[in-house]
This record gives sequence, C-alpha cells and structure tokens, in this order.
Amino acid sequence: MGVNGLKINASRSELVEVAKGNLPADVFIKGGTIINVYSGEFLKLHVAIYKDSIAYVGESEAAIGADTKVIDATGKYVAPGFIEAHSHPWVIYNPISITSKVLPLGTTTSVNDNLFFHLHMGAKGFKDLAHDLKDMPGNFLWFVRLVSQADYPGEKAWYNHHDIHELLKLEEVVGSAEVTRWPMLYKGDPFLLETMDFVKEIGKISDGHTSGCSYEKLNAVVASGVTACHEAITAKEALDRLRLGMWTVLRNSSLRPDLAEVIQMITKGNVNTSRVVMTTDGPHPGFIDREGFVDGLVRNAVELGVPVMNAIQMVTINAATYLRLEDYIGGIAPGRKADILLLPDLENFRPDMVIASGEIVAENGQLLASMPEISWEKYVVRQPFEFPKFVLENPELYLYPHGDESKPIPVSYFKSNVITQRKDIMLPAADGFADLSGQDGLLYAALIDRRGKWVSRALLERFASTLDGMASTYNTTTELLVVGRCAQAMATAAARVHEIGGGIVVVDKAEIILEIPLPLTGMMTSDPSFDQAVAYHDVLLQTLQERGFPFHDILYTLLFLTCDFLPGLRLVPYGLYEVKKDQILLEATPLSTNIVK
Repeated sequence: MGVNGLKINASRSELVEVAKGNLPADVFIKGGTIINVYSGEFLKLHVAIYKDSIAYVGESEAAIGADTKVIDATGKYVAPGFIEAHSHPWVIYNPISITSKVLPLGTTTSVNDNLFFHLHMGAKGFKDLAHDLKDMPGNFLWFVRLVSQADYPGEKAWYNHHDIHELLKLEEVVGSAEVTRWPMLYKGDPFLLETMDFVKEIGKISDGHTSGCSYEKLNAVVASGVTACHEAITAKEALDRLRLGMWTVLRNSSLRPDLAEVIQMITKGNVNTSRVVMTTDGPHPGFIDREGFVDGLVRNAVELGVPVMNAIQMVTINAATYLRLEDYIGGIAPGRKADILLLPDLENFRPDMVIASGEIVAENGQLLASMPEISWEKYVVRQPFEFPKFVLENPELYLYPHGDESKPIPVSYFKSNVITQRKDIMLPAADGFADLSGQDGLLYAALIDRRGKWVSRALLERFASTLDGMASTYNTTTELLVVGRCAQAMATAAARVHEIGGGIVVVDKAEIILEIPLPLTGMMTSDPSFDQAVAYHDVLLQTLQERGFPFHDILYTLLFLTCDFLPGLRLVPYGLYEVKKDQILLEATPLSTNIVK
C-alpha cells in the first residue's frame, strides 16, 4: 500500500486488530506527551506500532503483548519525524553521508534534487541509483529536474521529453524540481508548460524557484503550474507567494540565513501557517555540523517567536500535505508510517530517540541503523575527462584575450557571495592577452568543457585577491572551473584535478597546498563519512579566506559563478554572459585551437 514512493508493509487488517487490542504491538511507546499536529494539542497518550506503521494512539495498553518492546517516554514529547521538503544531497556530502548525519537529528524524510545525478548518470543511471537508495533507513525521495541549472550544448537531448516523463513516473519521485531558470516559465516555454501539465495529471507537484521575481511576474509563474517557492528573502516576498496560492517555504541556509527576516510574516503578520513549510536548502557541511538540519529550523523558529506547535507543523504535517503524502507521514495517527521522535524538551528539538518505519534508527545522536554500501561509479555514464591532461598544462589556455588597449574589458565584480555586477576596466595587453601583473585583486577565470570541446573565459574581481591558482569541478556545470592570478599555477591546479578525476585543487606558486577529491560527478566525495565532508569544506573555506575571499560560503560562490540566472556577469558554456541583457560578451572558443603539445 503506498503512493509517491511511500508504502506501509503492515496490512490494514493487521493494523485494525492491533488497534482493537487483539494483536500485540511490536513496539509500544508509553507515557509520553504526543505532539498532535492535526489538532494542535499536546496529549498524554500511548502509541502502538506494528511492523512499520502506527496502529493505535490512545489511553489503552491492550496492545502490549509478551514480546512487545515497551519504550518509556515519561517526561518526553512524542513528535512526528521531521521532513526536509527541499534538499540538495550533493554539497560535497553525498546521499549516504548526509542521511547518516541528519537521521539522528530527527529528519526521517527528505525530498532530494536529482540535478547532478541526472547530469552525469543519465536517466537510466539515475533510475538505478534511486532504486538502490530505497534501502536506506528513513524516506529518501526525489524531485526531478526538467532542465539543467545552466544551459549548455546538448541540454535538450539529455533532458528529453521521454526520459523526463519516465523519471517523473517513478514511485520514488514526488514531482518536478525547481526550475532555477524561471524566466523560461514566464516566457511560456512549451516543453516546460507541457511537462507541468503532465506532473499534475499524474498527481504530483512542481517545486519552484522564483528568486528576484516581482509580484507581477510571479502571477505568470504561478499560472505556469509551480506549486511552491523557497526563494523569498523578505517577509513581504514570502507573503506575496502565500497570497498567490503557493506553498511558501521559509529558508535558513548557509548561503541564505533568512529565517529571522522571513519568519516575520508569521510573528508580525498573523497569517494562516497551514501552507507554510521550512527548508535548509542544501547548506554546506559545516553549517549542518554546527547549526543542525531541520531540527535547527524548528529551534530557530521558536527562538524567533513562532509557537512550538506551529513550528513543528511546518516541518511535519504541512510539509507532508504539500508533498501529497499526508496519508503516510507528517503526524502520529493510526495507519501512518511509524516515523517518530522522542524529544527531551521543546527548546533544542534534538531527539533522544529516532524511530523510522517502526525501527529504532538512532539514540542520543548516534546512528544505529546500517547504511547500504553503494558503488557510485556503476551509475555514472560520463567520463571525468575526455581529453588528455597535457591540454590543461598550457598556461595560455587561462588568459583573457585582449588585443586593443583602447577598449575596456568587462570584469565580473563580486558584490556578494553569489551576485556579481559588470565593471568595465582599462587594462594593458601583453602578447594578445590582458596583463594582470600590476592589477591587485583581478583574477583570470576559465571554464573548460570536460569533453574537450570549448573553453570560456572571464576576469574576476573581489573573489580571492591573492589566489595563485585553483581548479574545481564543483560548480553548476560540473565542467572544469579554473581561477587565479598566475596562469602557470592555474595550469598546475587544472592538471591535478584531471589526474584525480574531479574535485578541487588550490596551488600556491608551483605547490599544491590543498586537494579535495570529488569523484562522484565532480561535486561529491564518495566517502560515507559526513565528518570528511565537513573537514573538506572547512579547510577549503579557510584556505580561500586566507587568500582574500571575503564571503562566508565558498561552495555557493563556486556553484553559481557558472549559472545563467543570477544577476551580473557569468561564466557559462557559451562564454562570458551578461544575464540582464541576455548577451554573450566573449564567446567560448573551441578547446582544440588551444592545444599545444
């Protein structure tokens, strides 16, 4: 029995008999205070669990049998498992390592963006992976991307009509993922609008992304079929989305710690919260390690003045209803999955015990459940690099062409972690390239196709002023992004990333000072340890900040430099792109013309 990837193994007849006291429960939670998210009450009741499901909630102890495991919850609160309705399981960590971290923190359900898995595994590889990850404890569900996060040659063939429809029909998939390039919806892209209709026909949802979208344009995006948005950064923007019928997802993340502002829609606005959800929106590993995951959202919301019941509803029954899974998760009631937390207090919201599908999977912050062993490489169909390493050893590959000193060069200036603006700067030339030798704070940047077909170039300002060379496949395109002030150091870094099959390498002069292997799509470590992802993130941020990086989230700066939907100048597969003017300022060139043995 199930829907959208969730099933219960207990039969209805068995649950009826346990509820009547005729069949003993497997687990009986006794004496706790139930957080009833349906009625908004705190109730002193018992809970009987049979197999993976809740069979009874009430005052009777008739379901206790000789072999029933009785859990004494006296003095504790019994809450539904938390739901993360908008997750990105690829921020250096991978699906296994992130789940092993957040399950003990009480997140028993996550709905995950498949972006880079589809990009590197294709439809078949992603299908196989999604199937194998069903063996993880908790509910690991998916949103399917309809388009990539940055346009690239061949995108339409890779994200084709047939494959997208087949993926959307998978039982593990609850709907379509955010279309970050929302202007495509505003302009009425035929493929996207047809697919939005298909999503609704099969009873699923369409997650959304409307960053920077005005109220007037938001009307058109909602009309296109988008169900929700998590991109509000002010209380007014959040209220606009709620008023237009969107499920409004309030965010607190490493890049956008916006909760203190957007939560004022509730604390000062007195709005109905039944269509309000919360998300961490793919925070970096260090943020989760220090701030928590969904537990941190509840903790912060309560500290900011949201009533405890409302805060918990937003990450349980509200999220479940948004996902159209409320018959299976989101509350403590007969017939629902036994995803249950025992909370010692209503301040920290860190569970003493986590039960998922009727099994105790964590106690006192420690994971008890075993995780499946995944051989990631069996799903990937793209090779890390399809050209020889020597191509990257040519320093001229990274220089910005400049043949006329009388004309300014457009420079991508970082206003914030992810927002850039165009600055036109007069620069000297040397041998047909821009000469940065006397220019403090300016860096070369190149984006190189891992299939060996093209290279795009840009100049950056206020990125990391004393960085000699860095190469990274961690970016929206997962192509090879190379940044630095010294072309030879850039070449050294790029060649090393080629050798390790994807990752991040930082070079000082000729010395490699940091190496982070990310063999899984170029974005993720294959290590099952979340602590390893935290260590990688923290040392990368420290290394870049020591070289002048002025912001707090290096991973999202790298991720979005190569996207094509945020303001400013962007380095994309087609060249140096000015987003607001929809104009390529310097076209990408064929990589073959740059090959020098």
